Amino acid sequence: MSAEHAERRDTEHAERSAAERRDGAQVSTAKPAEADEAKTPELVIISGMSGAGRSTAAKCLEDLGWFVVDNLPPALIPTMVDLGARSQGNVARIAAVVDVRGRRFFDNLKQSLAELDAKEVTRRTVFLEASDDALVRRFESVRRPHPLQGDGRIVNGIEAERDLLRELRGDADLVIDTSSLNVHELRAKLDAQFAGEEEPELRATVMSFGFKYGLPVDADLVVDCRFLPNPHWVPELRPFTGLNEEVSGYVFNQPGAKEFLDRYAELLQLIATGYRREGKRYVTVAVGCTGGKHRSVAMSERLARRLSDEGVETVVVHRDMGRE
Repeated sequence: MSAEHAERRDTEHAERSAAERRDGAQVSTAKPAEADEAKTPELVIISGMSGAGRSTAAKCLEDLGWFVVDNLPPALIPTMVDLGARSQGNVARIAAVVDVRGRRFFDNLKQSLAELDAKEVTRRTVFLEASDDALVRRFESVRRPHPLQGDGRIVNGIEAERDLLRELRGDADLVIDTSSLNVHELRAKLDAQFAGEEEPELRATVMSFGFKYGLPVDADLVVDCRFLPNPHWVPELRPFTGLNEEVSGYVFNQPGAKEFLDRYAELLQLIATGYRREGKRYVTVAVGCTGGKHRSVAMSERLARRLSDEGVETVVVHRDMGRE
């Protein structure tokens, strides 16, 4: 190899190394830019009087897709928001329940809110209120003391809590008086505020089962398919299940099978509308036959498909299909 060729090779190698270093530097400088794009999650602070419905409000927001933290010390709220910002969009909305159970930390709330405002975090405060009479009745019905009553009476604890929360109530974005509201009415008010333009989502579980093994304890609705002829008595179909196309075809070729599916799917649409209106988010439909292997499995699959087509998030479970 000539000296001139060797020199040219070394020069090319040096140029490639420099280019690679430049590319590496460009890649490394791009990472902070991506980190800067982290989106700060939306924050809702749920507070208010003990017994006024904070737990119900928290469950409602959780059903609407919010990440809910109960009894979070106020000093940790900014930290929780920072963690949500680093979740790559997995935690876009946070709801923090703050109340007098964390009274040792309650003085830190002002400082935490000021820190969030400095970071321009989008936040709202929901304050749940109720009359003294309503709160006393609720505490007496569950036979629990008020968190601040100490050696005194329930009304003493309520009075002390009102004094402690007076300023927070005045600064709240939304105050809801639950004195005359039931659980469903409170959920409806929160849905109207936080569900957005979309209708609250309903999730359904369609479960096939065998009556001879007992009714599912968690069933909201029970469907009986035993009026249809049983494929068990057809020798060539007996070894298979309702997931088999031949078994499913046999079931839905029977008189009344398709009509039953159509009518019950229509009924579920009506029920689903009422469930959404009443704040119910989950429903379990149990579809039964004798052994839970043929008819109920085939009907469950078709019914779940119909619900999914109607926009209901649906899961299918075959409880007894594997039993002999």
